[in-house]
Amino acid sequence: MSERVPGWLHNAATAVIFLTRLPVPWTVPDVPDRIHRCTPWFPAVGVLVGGIGALAWWLASLLWPPVIAALAAVAATALVTGAFHEDGLADTFDGLGGSPGREQALGIMKDSRVGSYGVIALVLVLAGRVAALTALGGAAPAALVGAHALARCSSLPPIRWLNYARREGGTGKPFAGGITLNGLIIALGGTALLTVLLFGNAAVVTWIAGTVGAGFIVAWSRARLGGITGDTLGAANQIAELAVYLALLAALA
Repeated sequence: MSERVPGWLHNAATAVIFLTRLPVPWTVPDVPDRIHRCTPWFPAVGVLVGGIGALAWWLASLLWPPVIAALAAVAATALVTGAFHEDGLADTFDGLGGSPGREQALGIMKDSRVGSYGVIALVLVLAGRVAALTALGGAAPAALVGAHALARCSSLPPIRWLNYARREGGTGKPFAGGITLNGLIIALGGTALLTVLLFGNAAVVTWIAGTVGAGFIVAWSRARLGGITGDTLGAANQIAELAVYLALLAALA
């Protein structure tokens, strides 16, 4: 079957394989060689993950109050991704918050153990996501789809233009510099159109909030490490997602 699948669909499947735990119903050839070509599909994977979260929210809302629906949505997205980005968030705050030195910070981020900075960051961001989705009420499903797409889109400019901080490589190394300018423009344009359809006039504030949230982590990583890592991209994703929810709440208010 894989012989009949077009190359662009293999690239999309590679993004799904890398960013989620979801199975792909065919064998994708040459996955390592496709890694750098799959990045324009990151926002589309965000739509998929956010859609699963929205479905979990809707099913839970049929039986339980909004806070339980919000918990179900956050749990579903973490389960689908294997808490990939949440792990990056904890590692980033442990490394950058727990050590003044570059090499020490990189060493801490590679450690599988979670320290106090990571725990606090993880608890606050997860609690913020649940609280925001609870407050959004019926707007939560659209918020989930748009926020997950925007959060993954936030990784693309740093991947395009910033150095990878680890000399020995790591999870995000194959992506560094891998997205073409055309791929970046298509991904940004598609995500912009999606957010306008989902959020209307509030789309602008969600982009500003997501950019500021992700930009804070990226700037912190660049200042401390001289570039990005897979962990800092995951942290930027998490902060951007939360920022989008908070921006939507402010716009609705």
